[in-house]
Amino acid sequence: MARTFGKGKTLARASLWQGSVGDFGEERVQLPDGREMTLAILKHPGAAAVVPFLNEREIVLLRQYRHAAGETLWEVPAGKLDDGEDPRLCAARELTEETGYVAGKVERVGSIYTTPGFTDEVIHLFVAYDLREGSSALEADEVIETSSMPLSEALELIDRGEIRDAKTICALFQAARAHPVDPQS
Repeated sequence: MARTFGKGKTLARASLWQGSVGDFGEERVQLPDGREMTLAILKHPGAAAVVPFLNEREIVLLRQYRHAAGETLWEVPAGKLDDGEDPRLCAARELTEETGYVAGKVERVGSIYTTPGFTDEVIHLFVAYDLREGSSALEADEVIETSSMPLSEALELIDRGEIRDAKTICALFQAARAHPVDPQS
């Protein structure tokens, strides 16, 4: 039988650095079992990611250079929430900024903790339908190319280890559950 844990609590926080990805600091915490310790924690405002459907079968993915990974990765459009921003609106905004597509409909399919060992970041996952062309607006640090493919092919890229970005893998699996893939397509 699984053990039920109580909640821990933060006793004190010292901010060490604040920047575009959040507020990194050290927290003095009390764990659910009563022990106290200091942990390094990144406070993050959250993010949204979206799987855009061009039609019943095809989705849009990005090839995006990521300096921290030292690679160009397959990714779904995604980005950080602005202060107080609704995650659905963030997903729609990021879709347009990164691909140029405007969504007619955006539906929530889940959420994930990215790396709960050191950050409270939650990425809200969405699918988008009824796309129409608009204008992209890439940020200065974004090197992005868009590509379309059947959702079934994107899932195969995961199986082959060609899609390695965690939010993208989760978003594609959730999109496949919300929008089942015909194996014959």
